[in-house]
Formats: sequence, structure tokens, C-alpha cells
Amino acid sequence: MLEQLTRVKHVYSTCFIVSLTLFNLRTQGAPSHIESNSGFRSATEKRVEKTVAGNRRTGADTLNKPEDNRFTKTILVNDLNEPMELAVTNGGGVYFIERSGKLYYYNPLTNRSKVVYTFPVLPDTKEGFGNGLLGLTLDPNFDKNHYIYCYYTPNKLPAAQRVSRFTIKGNDALDPASEKVLLTIPLELEVSAHTGGSLDWDKEGNLFISTGDNTVPFASNGYAPLDRTPGRITFDAERSAGNTNDLRGKVLRIHPEPNGTYTIPEGNLFPKGTPNTRPEIYTMGCRNPYRISVDQATGILYWGEVGPDAGNDSNQGPRGYDEINQAKKAGNYGWPYMVGDNKAYPEYDFATKKIGPFYNPEAPVNASPHNTGLKTLPPAQKAMIWYPYSASAEFPELGSGGRCAMAGPVFHYDAASTGKKGFPAYYDKALFIYDWMRNWVFAVRLDEQQNYQSMEPFMASNGDFRRPVDMAFGKDGVLYVLEYGSVYGIDNDDARLVKVTFNSGNRAPVANVQTVDTAGKAPYNVSFNSDKSYDYDNDALTYEWTFGDGTKDNTANPTHTYTKTGVHKAILKITDPSGAVGRDTVKIYVGNTPPVVKVATTGNNTFYFDKTPLHYKVTVTDKEDPAINPARLKVSLHYLPKGKSQATIGHQAPTTMPVHPGKVLMESSDCKACHQIDKASVGPAFIKVAQRYRTDKKAPAYLVNKIIKGGGGVWGEHSMAAHPQLSTEDAGQIVKYILSLADPKAPGSLPAQGTVALKDHLTKEKFGNYILSASYTDGGGKAAPLSGSGLLLLRPLRLQAEEADDLHNIDRQSSSLGAIHHQSWFLFRQIDLKGIKQLTYRYSSLNRDATIEVHVKSPDGPVISTLKYTATGAWNKFAEVSAPITDPGGVNDLYFVFKKEQQPNQHLFTLDWIEFRP
Repeated sequence: MLEQLTRVKHVYSTCFIVSLTLFNLRTQGAPSHIESNSGFRSATEKRVEKTVAGNRRTGADTLNKPEDNRFTKTILVNDLNEPMELAVTNGGGVYFIERSGKLYYYNPLTNRSKVVYTFPVLPDTKEGFGNGLLGLTLDPNFDKNHYIYCYYTPNKLPAAQRVSRFTIKGNDALDPASEKVLLTIPLELEVSAHTGGSLDWDKEGNLFISTGDNTVPFASNGYAPLDRTPGRITFDAERSAGNTNDLRGKVLRIHPEPNGTYTIPEGNLFPKGTPNTRPEIYTMGCRNPYRISVDQATGILYWGEVGPDAGNDSNQGPRGYDEINQAKKAGNYGWPYMVGDNKAYPEYDFATKKIGPFYNPEAPVNASPHNTGLKTLPPAQKAMIWYPYSASAEFPELGSGGRCAMAGPVFHYDAASTGKKGFPAYYDKALFIYDWMRNWVFAVRLDEQQNYQSMEPFMASNGDFRRPVDMAFGKDGVLYVLEYGSVYGIDNDDARLVKVTFNSGNRAPVANVQTVDTAGKAPYNVSFNSDKSYDYDNDALTYEWTFGDGTKDNTANPTHTYTKTGVHKAILKITDPSGAVGRDTVKIYVGNTPPVVKVATTGNNTFYFDKTPLHYKVTVTDKEDPAINPARLKVSLHYLPKGKSQATIGHQAPTTMPVHPGKVLMESSDCKACHQIDKASVGPAFIKVAQRYRTDKKAPAYLVNKIIKGGGGVWGEHSMAAHPQLSTEDAGQIVKYILSLADPKAPGSLPAQGTVALKDHLTKEKFGNYILSASYTDGGGKAAPLSGSGLLLLRPLRLQAEEADDLHNIDRQSSSLGAIHHQSWFLFRQIDLKGIKQLTYRYSSLNRDATIEVHVKSPDGPVISTLKYTATGAWNKFAEVSAPITDPGGVNDLYFVFKKEQQPNQHLFTLDWIEFRP
């Protein structure tokens, strides 16, 4: 099954696509060098430009790209259990299936769904996991013959996949006696067998069927499963995907006949009667073509290929790639001998570990003793799009992290049939591709010869896709999407059927309530503000406030007095002239105020020093409950090394309960696709991992290595994907959090007052940050419990220049500040100079001597340090120079101002870092 379904595939991925705005506590917002969406967007913009410039065939160059906010997702059916595939009728009804065997029908007239039939499918066991009801399609003449086709695993042995035709009665009943078995595909039961299972048609009435290679990948270390060892037939994909006489690891093409049989259309890979071949084969060399789609206009087949797991190239072959494949005609797509754009694997003896020559993509040879087909295979075809775990050099906009590629459909705009909510002509002839793990959808543009041209993200700003597993357009141009939900292998609350519609006309306004007054004693005056509400069409809006206590107001920014204690929901309703409505809600707590939590130290409030312990004290005050309960106070200390994906940390108090940074990293990633805290999914529960390794001193390093490099065999046959894009420091924080789950004293076991040694920076990444955080939840007063929190953040004595909080007439570069001129300045906020005697600068300067002054409070404020530096003679020649500094007392904003009155006084300086020294 879809690997099963994630690079979950067999993968209990701890996929950490960490775009970490993570502890980005800076007052200036996200710094420009964070790698989350900034690089992704710029690459995308380039491809969009390419699309507009070159895709004249579609007319996209003459149309403006629709804004994301013109598309709306509407949930039709919620709380599904592992949805798989869907099919849309001409009338807008939707049939869809769950892997456990249920076939549903969504009725657009009643907006309700009903179970049409429950297939008796092979249950999940160690041998049968991943099988079930996997594929669904409607006959092209469904309106007349009411035929529906299903790909499923009957609950009987010997195990096999079955492609069957059934008759639907009315809209919501299936006649099991009407079954006509077109095709049976024997399989060997094994854990997480690749099953394929997708069905689709071309305009000639040919049925395409995807099948997986049904091969155990775990002994291959994420490379090609070419294990010819006797007794290990299920570890050899040459017997299936590379076998011309086997139906597995293929996309098949047949022509169903009215009597329930099928014929072979012309143009398949092997003409009927060719010895040692199966005539049903259209494409071979597939690993797990989990979702396929056929362009009805061109007959071209597309599929997403769920690829192998290796995170890095090695002598055993290339790293793993997922693929978006295009077959304009029948062909061999290389697996298990090639991957991606025909990156070849070498011959490999699994018994002796001997590496042989690389396979030839022009004529790969299947010499496996398990092969029953041709020995010399057709030439291997390259993927159209391919990408690894780390960022792709060829397709950087696809990001990094876990992989699970899927492809189709192709949208064709038809002015006669496209409804008011159907997709616009801009997307005519666009191929939609999507990734189950990364939760993105892209529109791919092709040229006149149907070759790849460019791609652009679809609904990147407001899609909120929950692991899309199938999508199809209705006749009216509306897109229907099945979303699997957050975690693989369980009944997810957010698994659902949704439709995506386009609004070419008026758009509903967006309401936004702003208030700083949310909790207080009665009578409680609250000032409400709607200034951040807006309307995409710039319409005049009307306002209606309901305050939750039976009173209302129709002004834009009212003030209201609450006299009753309790929790009140204040709702803002805004309406445009056409009657479209937007709403927003805020809770007002009357009868309670948040506790005030303060974290103080007698030492420096900004920096930590080597061999100097931290003396701290946490105080809590609460107006409604002066007697503070120590059991409700949580205090924790964490060290955050500066990993490659770590955002800069600044000085801003947290607004939420203090949490382990590894937990934030984990929750910011997609590792939850395969793991839960206390329940098993495709991967083990985190708490089970913690209990297994809690006393093993070597476990942290082992687990970090496991996360980054991948592997399997510890928790059964399931394998963890590699994560080469994840830094050692970030993986270490996640491991630290996971292991803490088995410690009953963690997290937050520090007392309210005490002394702690700061040692982590001596043995780990040297210039990290310490965070001492505290939170307290009160008793609720006369309303509801509220929490308050406080934080003390201690920075290293060396600050990287590019982390400056503000700049004037300076360029922020990836690892320095440059293009510095006369009267340029940069700012570090909230600096405590207690115990600091001098500043050391690491800089370079081509040929300009100048002065750096440090001012407090403003660029024109008092001067507390002056450095007259001399040029180093070259921009790549750095020097270190120091100057004394005077402590003005307290915590201050420091402005570093550059001065050189005499010209030339431009391009004075490049700054690497500043070190504050005792």
C-alpha cells in the first residue's frame, strides 16, 4: 500500500520537515534568512514566470493567476477511516472507499453520505497489513450501465488482489451477486507490501490498473531489493516489477467487455502471444504506483511512484527518489534497476555484499533465478519529476522531508460544462500533482509536445491539506479531494472528503477581533476592535457584535461592560452588500485574571558565562487566589544548540505554556504521520521508545543517527525513512524530548528558586541558548482557570552579526552584515551589560578606516563604547579587534553606529560577529 502511504510506506517516518519559525521569539518577526517558505517561494516564483512566458498553449500567459483566496475548501464528509480513492458522477455524486472495506456514496442533493456496501477484505495482520479495498472507478457509461469497478483483497487464502465489476442499484446500493472478476493478481503476504491499487480510464474505454511490486524492502538498506538469496523470494523485486511475465509492479491496461471479460488493446508493452510476457502490461518497472491518472484528451498516463528510502548515495546505489511519471506510450520505467532520471543501481550480492557493475538503462538484464520472463528488458524511461528527502536541485520548490508522490488529474476547462464554482481557464491542461507526506499540491504545465515545462503551488497559503490521498474533477470543474488525515494506520478525526470550488465573483469578508482586554473582575470594561477585518473586494461592511451576555452592538469598535461573572463568547459578524458573512470569536473571562509569572536572576539577564551557575527565582502573583499552589507551577530549563534549521532566538516572553523544544520541533514536523505519543501507529508510540531506551547511555547518539540515516528491524519489519535534511542538533532535541516521556519527573521538575549549572554549551554546540521558562495555572476564580508564563533567555557571549534585531542602510547576508556605510547602524535589543568589560569584533574592510560607536536607547543616545578600526586590506581577510564598553546599568537597546565623515565613506565594513567579554 502507499508505502504504505507515506514513506510510511513501510515507513514509520520521523519525517522532520522542520521549517522552524520554532522559538523565533524576536520582536522583529521572522528573520529574512529563515529557510521555511522564503526559498520555497522564490523558486516557485521563478517557475511561475516560466509558466507565464512559455505555456501559450494553455492560454495561461493571457490570464492572471487566481488568488488562493478565491478557492474555498468545503468539508462534505468528516471523520473517515483510511479513505483511499474516489469517483465523481456526472451529477456531482461521489463514491469513495475506506481501506477497511466500506464503499460510500455522497449525495449532493441531501449533503449526506451512506455506506453502499462493505467488502469482506483481508484483515490487517502481520502478513496482511496494507491490503484491503484500495481502488475504485466508475464505468465511462455509468449513467446507463451503473457499473462500478473495485480493486480489493478478498478475505480468503491464497491471498490475491482482485479487480471486479459490480452493478449499483439506484445510487446507494450494490448487488454483490453482480460481481464479475476481471483480473486476479496473486500476491505473497508480507508486512507493508506495496500494493498499488488505483484505477482509471482513457477515452477509448481502456481500464488502467496500478499494481505494486509486493516486495519486502527492509533488507536493502533503502536501496534496490535485488536479493537473489535462496529462500528470500519476497525480497527480490526482479521477480515482480522487473519480470515481464508477472502482473505486479506494473500499470496494466485492459479493455473490459460487457460480459465481464476483457480484451487486450493494441499498443501495450508486449504484443499478445509474445513468449514469457503478459499482454496486460502497459508500463513495467514500477515500485508502488499508488495513484494513477489518465489525461482524457491525450490518453497519456501519469502516476506518482513511491520510491525507496536511502537518504544518501552509496556504493550500493543512488539515494531514494519519489517520482512523477508520464507514459505517452507503453514502456519500462526501470525499477528495481533504476530510480529517478535513470540513476542506475549496481549489481549487488546480498550474501557476499559484493558490488558489481551498474545496470544499463538501455537494456537492463534480469538475471534473477526468480525471473520467469524475458532476460533482457526494454529500455528504462526517465521520470518526469523526481525528488529525494533533501531539497532537489532540479525541483527545489518541492521542499524537503518525507516523500509520498501522487499524480493526476489533468484539468480541462470547458466553458459549456464548467459551473459557476468550477476551476477557471487559467488551469486548463494543468496536471495536478500532490504529496501525501508534504501536504502540498502543485499544478504542472506541459508544452505542446506534452513535455514538462514548469510547476506552481496550488492553494499554498490556504489549502490546509490533510494528507491528500486522491483527487478528481467533476464535470462542472469542481475538484474533490480525499484526505487521509494526520496519522497513518489509524482512524483519524481529520480524515475527510472535501470539495474545492472557485469563486470568480464576490468573496465573503474576513472578520478579525482584536482586544487586549480578555480577563478581569466584574464590572469589566472591554474595548473591542475590528480594524484588522477586511474584504477582498473592498466592499463597505456592516458590523454586528454579540457579547455573549445577551447584548449587542452595531459599531465597528465598541466598548462593552460585563457585569456577570463567567466565560463569555464575544462574536463579531461582518456582512458585505451582497450578504456574504465573516465571523470571528474571542472568549472574555469575567471574574478571573491571569496570574503574573516572573523569572528573575541576580546575574546577567542577557548572557551566560562559562563556569558560572544560574541563580534564579520564580515569583507568581494572582489577584483572585493569593495563596499560590506550588503543584501548579512548572519550571524547566532547556539548552538549544544552534542547528542548521534553528531560527534566531530573541527577547520576547512566551505566550503559551513552556514546552520542551524537542516537542515543538516534533509538532512542527510531520513525524506525527507515523507516530503518536501513547498509541502505536505504523511506528511505535513515542513513550514505548522512551521506555526501551531510557537507561541506555548510548541511546541518544544511536537514535539521532537512526533518525538521520533511517533503518529498520527494531520494531518489527517496518522501517524508518532517512532524514538527511535534519541537523544533528535538531534530531538531538527531538530524541531528548522523546526520552523525557519515560521520566516521571520531567518536564518541569525544577523548584521555584535555586541554582543550576550551565554545562550543556561546553559539550555540545558552543553558541546555543538557555531558556528558563515557568508557567502557572490558577484555580479559575469565578470564571475559568487561566495560565500565566514567564521566561528568562540567556544568550551566548558571541552574537552573530546577521542576527541583529534591526538595521539601517545595511545588508543582512547569510552569515554576516555587509554594505555598511557612513551613518549605517544595526541594533541588538534588551542587552544587559552587567559584568561585561569589552567588545570584540570580527570584521573585514577593504580600504576604509572608520569608527564604530555604541549608543544606548537610540542612534543618537549616549555613547558607551568607541572603536577606531583600520582596514584589513581585503574583504576576505578578517581580523579581530576589541574596545572597552561602559555598563550604563539595567537592560538597554544597543545601537552600533558607523561613522566616517570624510569621503569616500561608502562600503566601509563587513561584520561576522561581536563578542561581549567580561
